[in-house]
Amino acid sequence: MEVVNNKKQFRFEILLPDGEYATLEYRWLKGNMVLMHTFVPESGRGKGIGSILVKYVLDYIRKQNLKMIVYCPFVAKYLKSHPEYNDLVADSGK
Repeated sequence: MEVVNNKKQFRFEILLPDGEYATLEYRWLKGNMVLMHTFVPESGRGKGIGSILVKYVLDYIRKQNLKMIVYCPFVAKYLKSHPEYNDLVADSGK
């Protein structure tokens, strides 16, 4: 599956066979990528598409030497089972 960074709409996306998109929306805050929301249409659910999308984005963040802030519950859940990406989480400054 091809993942595209749609920079104009601030989202990573996968075009599904039925023409719908699975997406992971992001914003920017002080140089950090803020992961807002992951969405997989009903037609693509239960096929691991959300995990493919999240893994791609986390690998992208690593390759770009970025840090992330996670608001998306799906990404937060993914990180619990993939702690190798925890170093990408921006320091909260606490």
